[in-house]
Amino acid sequence: MRRISSTEFPSESLPVMALLTVSGGLQDAYSYIERGHVFANAQTGNIVLLAVSAAEGRWNNVLSYAIPLAAFIIGIAIACFIRKLCGNSPRTIHWRQHVLLAEVILLASSAFIPNNHIANALISAACAMQVQSFRKVKGTSYASTMCIGNLRGGTEHLTLFIQTGNRENLSTALRYFLVIAIFAIGAAIGSIAIRSMGQSTILISPVLLLIAFMMMIRKPKEQV
Repeated sequence: MRRISSTEFPSESLPVMALLTVSGGLQDAYSYIERGHVFANAQTGNIVLLAVSAAEGRWNNVLSYAIPLAAFIIGIAIACFIRKLCGNSPRTIHWRQHVLLAEVILLASSAFIPNNHIANALISAACAMQVQSFRKVKGTSYASTMCIGNLRGGTEHLTLFIQTGNRENLSTALRYFLVIAIFAIGAAIGSIAIRSMGQSTILISPVLLLIAFMMMIRKPKEQV
């Protein structure tokens, strides 16, 4: 079977990227606003807050930040196992779609769990699975659940465009800034939805991921 080019990969399409990134922004806003001021996605923030809490002897807070960190590590491992188990052979359902289904289960479950530690652990694991499995949009590396790498990449390519006039660098920079804007939109949607939906707000994310899952089915099967 013909090996398709990277631009044909369903997981690298702009619509799939948009759905994943809106979900990523919503998850971060949800965990911070509704689940005890913890960043389920931005683990750098959790590491800083963990260290500060430990230095100040606030051990309950240390646990709040250590749990999502541990869950993030586990989520990365789960995504790797899913890819290993599914292999790279052409299938009706690609291994990345299996990851999406696992995310849907974790995120939907978190909506019905009153304990913030457990809910944040499930969200962090889902985030890790997503960031491990979906790394490119139109051939450009990106992150759908955090912004620092996207901000660095966008600024770098914009600078290269200014220096060289290469329009390809401009296109790449705009792509990075688009991801950041979509992430911010997702966070805003989460913030607004929480006012009326409360803990059920996280259920928006599984819906978005299921739409991405369906969009990937309708396109050529990936082999990498």
